[in-house]
Amino acid sequence: MILRAQESVLVVVDVQERLLPAIHESERVVRHAGMLLKAAAALSVPVLVTEQYPRGLGPTVEAVRAHLPPGTPVIEKITFGCTGEPAFNAAVEELKRPQIVLCGTEAHVCVMQTALGLRQQGHAVYLVADAVSSRTPANHAAALERMRAAGVTIVTTEMVLFEWMERAGTPVFKVVSALVK
Repeated sequence: MILRAQESVLVVVDVQERLLPAIHESERVVRHAGMLLKAAAALSVPVLVTEQYPRGLGPTVEAVRAHLPPGTPVIEKITFGCTGEPAFNAAVEELKRPQIVLCGTEAHVCVMQTALGLRQQGHAVYLVADAVSSRTPANHAAALERMRAAGVTIVTTEMVLFEWMERAGTPVFKVVSALVK
């Protein structure tokens, strides 16, 4: 399935201050999450953010928070999978959009459990492979394999941006395509 901006929700999972230093290629995750957030804002794609036990792991990193649209819900959780948190499920259901685009950390724990939970709920889930990571590359790779086998569509940041835009020659194309230069 092609991603459509009007059918998508972007979910940023646990990109937090005290977790990020341990994440392999964390700068890539932050950079690509920022690109996705800027594109979501330009294309009116709603965003949900989660934080795993923020008292222990800290808030979402400033480099990501800086790109959040005003009023973006930040949902605190202690379950690894976001779907274990009733507030997250309520937020997803309220948006009534069938496509869930996931990025964040850690790929093999919170992101994967969220993806699998969303699939069990019947959502079309798109994992942005270059906007997720784990502490080790092996865990990242194993998570992508497992999610793909469970019916999660593996995409890249550029795939998402260009599918959301649908066409060139528009004012939003100039804004969003500049993100990949």
